[in-house]
Amino acid sequence: MSNDKFIALSLPNIAGNEWKYVKDCLDTGWISSVGSYVTQFEQMVADFAGAKYGVAAVNGTAALHISLLLSGVKQNDYVILPNLTFVASANSIKYVGAEPLLIDADPLLWQMDLDLLEEFLENETDVKDGSLFYIKDGRRIGAIMPVHILGNMCNMDRFLSIVKKYPLPVVEDATEALGTTYKGVSAGKFSPLAAFSFNGNKIISTGGGGVIVTDDEALAKHAKHLTTTAKASADEYYHDEVGYNYRLVNVLAAIGVGQMELLPSFIKRKKEIVAFYKKELSGVADIRFQQELPEVNTNGWLFTIQTDKQQQLLDHLNANKILSRRFWMPMNKLPMYKDCVYVSRKDNSDYIYNTCLSIPSSTNITDEELEIVAREIKEAIG
Repeated sequence: MSNDKFIALSLPNIAGNEWKYVKDCLDTGWISSVGSYVTQFEQMVADFAGAKYGVAAVNGTAALHISLLLSGVKQNDYVILPNLTFVASANSIKYVGAEPLLIDADPLLWQMDLDLLEEFLENETDVKDGSLFYIKDGRRIGAIMPVHILGNMCNMDRFLSIVKKYPLPVVEDATEALGTTYKGVSAGKFSPLAAFSFNGNKIISTGGGGVIVTDDEALAKHAKHLTTTAKASADEYYHDEVGYNYRLVNVLAAIGVGQMELLPSFIKRKKEIVAFYKKELSGVADIRFQQELPEVNTNGWLFTIQTDKQQQLLDHLNANKILSRRFWMPMNKLPMYKDCVYVSRKDNSDYIYNTCLSIPSSTNITDEELEIVAREIKEAIG
């Protein structure tokens, strides 16, 4: 059966006061890197995540970069990272001159495999002079970056109990997980610094944007300083360290304020989408779903199914104007990261990549469109 209407994967939903706030910026001329909406947006994100401070950035990658810098990661360090993630996570590590050290994925949760992580830290690292080192080559491990894949989370109690045995700063890549909680605690609250992203396909969008959250006032002030070119004087162009032009402009922050006002309704709709797909697709062919721990309440950001008929289904959906996407290619499959240390037994990352498919999950998708997607999936492989 042919579908005549294009159904997108995950579109922004501009449905509130965004136009009003943008018009205010245009009417008043406050469109650039200074303005009340930047401050308001930072605080709204921080408040929603249960953090004291928020620092806006031009995108989530920039937020991760600054977080790594402030966590003390140095040139030639390793940063432990899931092999299964979007490339921005690994790129942010390279920006500070460090190298990703890749850990395979848990086959059910699709997060970093904690068994592998624990074994690696116990058997292949050593603590000397207050730092952690990879025994095989003597390089320092400067941090670990858990990534909340698809807005899901691993067992954070176990994760923290593993890493706290070592001098290993944590930088949370919570870019997909705004609104997700573990035992009622928000993503982004499990490390001194964490990053959210607001690009076009995220649960809220500012077109492009990110926010660093922290409870540490000194870290927040330093993050703000670094993201605003390290300008140390209000009166003249005096800069006291190497800074970055990572400012989120006021007109985009205005969109973010409007989006944050809608976020609870967006999460509610995401959960309805998840419930619909699980009901309709359970027992269809070999389809299975990303597992979630009972302690985790996810934001339902981008619904993704797993099937060994991935390519057959992908071809059918795209031919019927239903935009679907494979999972990200694992980092060790990319040319610039293929030689990174990769800790794995079964290469679950590769299997997930070759069997998983994200399907339309926009918050403004209609019930009729959801029914079309489910029907076409059943027709393709059911």
